[in-house]
Amino acid sequence: MGFKISYCERDKVAFVNVEGEIDMYTSPNLRDTLLPFFKKKVDAIVVDFSLVSFMDSSGIATLVEGLQWSKKEKRAFVLSGLGKTVFNALSLTKLDNVFTIKENTQEALDWISKQRV
Repeated sequence: MGFKISYCERDKVAFVNVEGEIDMYTSPNLRDTLLPFFKKKVDAIVVDFSLVSFMDSSGIATLVEGLQWSKKEKRAFVLSGLGKTVFNALSLTKLDNVFTIKENTQEALDWISKQRV
C-alpha cells in the first residue's frame, strides 16, 4: 500500500489525512507536514488515521513530537479515526491516555469547539 498525506485548513483548524503505513521511511513526511501547522496561527490540528493500516515506533515518535509542539504552542492536537492496529500501538506504549483521541473527525471538531468556549 502506498503512503499519502493530504491536508487543508478550515476555521483555524488544520486537518491532516494520512493513508497507508507510517514507518521509518514515511514518518519524516508526516513530521514535515505537521511542523508548518505549529508555526501557523491555527487553534488545533486534527490528524485522521482512518486509512492508516500500520504504524511503527517511528510514527509514534513523530506523534509524540507533535504533542510536544502542541503543548508548547498551546494548540489542540487530536488524533481521529484510529483503527485497531494503530490504537493498539498507542495502547501498548500507554500513550492512548496521553493523546486526545476521538472516534472520527466530527467528534474531534465537536471536542475542539467545546475547548474554545
